[in-house]
Amino acid sequence: MPLTDNADCELRFYTNPWSRGQIVRWMLEETGADYQQQIVPYGEQMKAPAFLQINPMGKVPAIVHKGKVVTECAAICAYLAECFPDGALAPEKAELADYLRWLFFAAGPLEAAIVNRSLNVQVSDEQQRMVGYGSYDKAVDVLAAKLAESDYVAGRRFTAADVYVGSHVIWGIQFGTLPKRPEFEQYAARLMERAAFKTARAIDDELGEAMKP
Repeated sequence: MPLTDNADCELRFYTNPWSRGQIVRWMLEETGADYQQQIVPYGEQMKAPAFLQINPMGKVPAIVHKGKVVTECAAICAYLAECFPDGALAPEKAELADYLRWLFFAAGPLEAAIVNRSLNVQVSDEQQRMVGYGSYDKAVDVLAAKLAESDYVAGRRFTAADVYVGSHVIWGIQFGTLPKRPEFEQYAARLMERAAFKTARAIDDELGEAMKP
């Protein structure tokens, strides 16, 4: 298993099992890279000066690889795909446009639409031009149409973009922040059968249980 106790490991992963760190855990397992983990509890430790030197936002996940810090899940997924090419998760030239388009669609318009809806932020028809997603329904329809036309967001092959987009879809239909449309359910089912997804989920589930009071 890539998770290691080797003190010389060049990749450290800062996470919490009840966070978006689950996305990066999955990505790490897909790459096959060795990594050390540092569990950061919510509260004082996540806002402590030592961790704020890693991520001044006081949020996980974050990685430090060869002395370089990377934060933001989409950025971490793209970075790991490039740095660990044996996983074949970076886009080929013909895939690059769709790869970047949908990776950033999920990180920008889709996430904003989901979060605002969850927070009961009301966007009027006149205000829709001011927000990148226009409306929640529009963002959902656009993503569903994409997933109806191909098995993966960059085409026929699984890439790092599917780790990020797929995490939004899997969580969305599990927690009700996305509708249970056939396009989403079929895509999620396909991704959840991946060995790396199952391994990552098992690690975080075990950590979550251990951290319960």
